Amino acid sequence: MWSWSKLSAKQWEDAWSERIAGNPNAVITEVKGGKTIRITVYCDSEDDARILLDHFGGSVREIKTQDWVASQAQAKRPPLRIRDRLIITDRTDERDLAKLRHEHPRRALLSIPPEMAFGTGDHATTSTCLRFLCDFARTRRKAPWTMTDIGCGTGVLALAALKLGASHALSFDFDPAAVEVSLKNRERNGIPAANIDIFQADIFEWAPAPGEQADLVVANLFSTILQRAFPRIRQAMKQNGTLIISGILSTQWEETLAAAEQHGYRALDIVRKGKWTTARLQLS
Repeated sequence: MWSWSKLSAKQWEDAWSERIAGNPNAVITEVKGGKTIRITVYCDSEDDARILLDHFGGSVREIKTQDWVASQAQAKRPPLRIRDRLIITDRTDERDLAKLRHEHPRRALLSIPPEMAFGTGDHATTSTCLRFLCDFARTRRKAPWTMTDIGCGTGVLALAALKLGASHALSFDFDPAAVEVSLKNRERNGIPAANIDIFQADIFEWAPAPGEQADLVVANLFSTILQRAFPRIRQAMKQNGTLIISGILSTQWEETLAAAEQHGYRALDIVRKGKWTTARLQLS
C-alpha cells in the first residue's frame, strides 16, 4: 500500500473536497494552526501514487499495512437534479442508468463518476454554473448555440451543454489528468467526438481560431486566475455572448467584478452559495 499527500491552503478545502468526492481512499485533514490542510490518497500501487505526484506535486510514501482496505466501501450518493432539465449521477452501471432514465424521462442524464479531476457537479461552484447553463439553454431552444468551457475538470459543464442542446463545445484544462478524465466522460456519455474538442491548454497561451468564438463561455477558475484571464476570455466570446464565472470566494468577488468591468463586462446575475460566488456576465 502507498499513499500520496499534499499540503494546501485551507481556503481551497472545498475545491479539493470536490476533486476527491466519492473516493473512499481519500481524506482531508486540517493541520495544526487551521490555515493548512493535508490531502491524502491511499493507493494500491506506487505507480498510482506517482501519477498523482506527477499531476499535483506533493509526496509519496509506502504504507506497510493494508488491513483498513477491507472496511472501505464507496457510498452511493443521490443523483444531482439541476432545474427540470438535467440529472447527474456518479453511477456507471447501465442498470442504474436505465433506472434513472425511467424515473426521470424528461431530464438529460450525465454519468460523472468521482475521479481525480474537479467537477462532479456537487460543489457549490459547479452546481450553480449548471443552473445558469440550464437557464441559458432554455433561452436558446429555437436557435443553435456553441459553448466553450475553460478549466473543464471532468468536462461536466461542456458535456451538460451538449446534452442541453449546444451544437458544439470546446473544452480545455491546464491539467492533463482533467483532459484524460473529460475524454473518458465524453465516451461514457455517448457524446460524438465531432461535437466537442477536448484538449490541454493554458488560458494565458490559448486563443480561439477564427470562427471559434462561442455564444456561451464558462470559466470555473480560481478568482486570481480569472482576474488575469478576462482579456483572453473576451477573445473566446461572441460580441453578444454570455459569460458564466465561478470558483470565486465571496471575499474576492468585489475585486473580481472590478477586474471584469475594466475589460468591458457587466454583471447580470450574481449568486452566492456558502462562501462561493458565481455570476452571469455580458459584454457592455
